[in-house]
Order: sequence, then structure tokens, then C-alpha cells
Amino acid sequence: MKNYSKYEKQYFLPPVRCMDWAEKDAVESAPAWCSVDLRDGNQSLIEPMSLETKLNFFKLLVEIGFKEIEVGFPAASETEYEFMRRLIEDNLIPDDVTVQVLTQAREHIIRKTFEAVRGAKNVIVHVYNSTSVAQREQVFRKDKDAVKKIAVDGAMLLKKLTEEAGADYRFEYSPESFTGTEPKYALEVVNAVLDVWQPTAEKKAVINLPATVENAMPHVYAQQVEYFNKYMKYRDSVVLSLHPHNDRGCAVAAAEMGILAGADRIEGTLFGNGERTGNVDIITLAMNMFSQGVDPCLNFENMPYICSLYRAYTGMDINPRQPYAGQLVFAAFSGSHQDAIAKGMEWREKHNLSVWNVPYLPIDPHDVGRQYDADVIRINSQSGKGGVGYILQKSYGINMPAGMKEAMGYAAKDVSDKLHKELHLEEVYKVFCQRFLENRSIFDVLAAHYRQEGGITAIVTISKDGKTSEVTAGGNGRLDAVSNSLKKALGADYTLTDYEEHALSQRSSSRAISYVGIESGGKKFWGAGVDEDIITSSVKALVTAINNMLSA
Repeated sequence: MKNYSKYEKQYFLPPVRCMDWAEKDAVESAPAWCSVDLRDGNQSLIEPMSLETKLNFFKLLVEIGFKEIEVGFPAASETEYEFMRRLIEDNLIPDDVTVQVLTQAREHIIRKTFEAVRGAKNVIVHVYNSTSVAQREQVFRKDKDAVKKIAVDGAMLLKKLTEEAGADYRFEYSPESFTGTEPKYALEVVNAVLDVWQPTAEKKAVINLPATVENAMPHVYAQQVEYFNKYMKYRDSVVLSLHPHNDRGCAVAAAEMGILAGADRIEGTLFGNGERTGNVDIITLAMNMFSQGVDPCLNFENMPYICSLYRAYTGMDINPRQPYAGQLVFAAFSGSHQDAIAKGMEWREKHNLSVWNVPYLPIDPHDVGRQYDADVIRINSQSGKGGVGYILQKSYGINMPAGMKEAMGYAAKDVSDKLHKELHLEEVYKVFCQRFLENRSIFDVLAAHYRQEGGITAIVTISKDGKTSEVTAGGNGRLDAVSNSLKKALGADYTLTDYEEHALSQRSSSRAISYVGIESGGKKFWGAGVDEDIITSSVKALVTAINNMLSA
């Protein structure tokens, strides 16, 4: 690829080694979460949300369990300002939820922001200015001291206006474009801001380290975070927050490593919506913790509901392979995968396991509101006997013999291949009915009566080619006698090799299903029959098996 030589690294490692985080192997507790869907997410939409839509989205975020929600940039537009006022004046903010508002470190913008939050109970005023080399040189054209002064002046104004309002607002500061800033200088700016605010353990400040543009591998970000965790002033009185973007596709990994490095809080969005490639996806982060036995302190138990509202509010699509939430993330089309899942589920049930450990399923789909039959085992031309057998058993109570599962698997694959489409549950059942339950393409048995004279004699009434005939033969049992009668009537040559039956439910009045396998010319043919009478269901299964043989 051409022009690669014009790119070089735009990040800076800390001046000291910061690799303690690498000794840890898992996140042990959930961070504080702050949704920025209504600010970062909203400003990234082709068509930003209306005021009413933002109100509905706010309610969804509260329902999920967010205790901190960045509701917008009140000085940016009248809609943003009115949204903040509506939340306050209509008393829509729960007492345990803190709303966060964003402002640049510019006096008129800060003052407008304070007007917007007047009367709110729990507020974080989030002030920022850019500190990166590129921003200092190209945008502000100021030296380090001048850029630091912007941050300090903004911090002083926040403190002054809060005291004038007689309010108890909390403060947050972000050195925007942090990942493109020299860590030692970024720390100098942050410490200067903290010196203004003088945070305490009772009233902590939030210091947020945004990967405004993700420009390095996740372990670099983790080292930068650990540097702040170790050397930042007032550490016990600071909530160390991260705001990762996803330009390199590593935001989730960067956030997880950043938590290991000492971060207390994460700012992100549902499904990672945000500028360019997006923000860190809080759903993926939270569900990663959940899958390791950590309570994420957010509720995604009804993921289809959340997905539906998210699409409606944002107009955005959700990738079908989006972790935990996508339509296909639990789907297994491969025959070997389906077989392993089916056996894993049977193993769980047989051993009454409390810990989840099923092949190919990192979490139980039920935990996010998904269904096994509709979401996990998916049938197409790549599917196998295990998957087809599993969904028929779970959804219809049909527990076929092993050999018949294989035949049914091939039948479903054949139909899917010819139609060039996935088969849904009802379509799989239809294939089973047409191929193994209802095939009367050559002949049918209209009635069978039995006499016992030493052995069993069957008198069988057959319909074939529009004509009805009666044939009689004996056998060592009723099914054997019917089989001998059909061989005689049809001139058929086969061996009855398999017979199984079971009830279709646990009720005493339930119907029985029988499975019959016959062999002819080295090939196996199967049939099934359903009836309240077990002998009748067996005869129906035999009739279908013979019809399949004659059709072949």
C-alpha cells in the first residue's frame, strides 16, 4: 500500500515504567458507568434526536441502571438547553441519578451551562480543553503554559459560579486529545486544575482521560492511565475516568486494560455509537464482565427490547454480529457447532449444573432475553443432524433415533440448499412432516385388524393407485404381521431394523410418536407416526418408511 511512510506514531509513553496492570488477568468489579449517548452519541447521528426522543432515551438509560448520564452540551443549541430545562422542570431526574453537562473552558459557554442546570439536584459540570501537541500547535497556536492557563481559568470559573449559585455541583475535567498529549504535561495540567478545586474524599472530582482519537495499541493507553493512577495529586479524592474512542477498533480492550491500570469510571455509549468509528461500547464492556461472573450493575436482561428502542431512537442499525446483542451472535449454522451445543445442553440438564459452560456459547442466551430454538440453533445448508434434532426435540418434543436425526439433517439441508435460504423452526418441522410423517406418495394403509391364533394375524386394507385391496399375513407381533402383509401386497423386500416410541408430552392422554427404520439394498429409510394408540402410530411410521423406500 502506498504512502504508509507519511504516518508515524502520535502518542507518548509515560516517563516511567507503568506495567503493574499487566500482572492482573481480570476485571474484578464494575466501574462507575456514565452514558454519553445523549451527547457524544447524539452529535454523531445523521439526524440528531428531537427533544421528545431524547427524553425517551433518557428514560431507557435510567431503566438500564445508569446512575450518571451526560445529557448534553446545553450551550451548543437551543434544543440542548431546553432538554436540560425540561428534565429539571418536569422532575424527570431520579434522586439517585446524576446528570452531567459538557462545556468548553470558555467563559460565556460555562455561564450558559450554569443557567441550564439551575435547580437540578445532582449535577456534574464537565469542562474540557484540548492539550495535545497537534491542537496546541495547529489550532490554538499557544505554548504549554497558555494551554494550561485555559484549563485553570475554566476550573476557577466553575468553582466561582457554583459558590455563587449556592449549589453543590461536582466537577469533571478532561484534557481532550489526551492520548496525543505528553503524559507528563497532561499530568501537570490536571494537577493544576485539582489545585483549584481542592477535592476531598466526601466531594470527589472526576478526572477524565479521553482517547479522543485512538492512536495506539491498548497497552499504551493502560500505561498512560497507570501513570496518572500513581502520580496524580489528591488520588483518594479523585474518580479516575476513561473515555475511549474506537478509531483502531480496540476501545473495549483499551477500557478493560485501563480499569486494570486503576480507572474507576467509564464513559461510553450503547453499541459504541459516536464520532468516526464510535465510542467504547458499554454493552460489550458490561457483558464481558458478566460473562466472567462479575455483576456489571447494569441490566441487559431484555436485550431485544433495548435493541428495538435504540434503533427507533437513533435510526442506527445494529450489526448482526454485534457482541451479545446482534441477531446472529448466538446462532450456530455449522453442523459440528450445533451438535456440540446440543450435547452441551443435554449435559447441563443431566448433571443439573449451576455454572454455565456450553461449547460455543460464552453466555446463556436466556440471560439477555434470547431463545434457544429461535436464536441458537439455526438451520441452513451447512447444518447437521445435531442441530435439527435439538430444535425438533425442544420445540415439538420429537426425540428421533440417532440414525433418523442424520436423515432428517440431510433432508433439511437439501431443502435449504435448493431454496438458498435459512429454514426457520416452523419450516424445519414442515420438512419433518412432509418427509417422515406424511409421505403417502405410493400407498397408504386405511385400516388394520388383528386376530390371535397362536401367532398374530393382520388383515390390512391398502390404498394404492386409486384402488383398495385387502391382504392378510402373520407375524410374531402386530407390527411384524402388518409388515409381512405389506411386503406381500407390494412385492417389497426390506428388513425392519429399528423401532422406538415415546409420548409427545407427560400427560396420560397424550399422543404417542413412533419411529421405524427399514433397510433395503444397503440403504436405510425412516418413517414416523403419531396417534393416541401406540400400534396405530407404529403402523403409520412403517407406512412412511416404506413410501420413502419406494420413492427412492
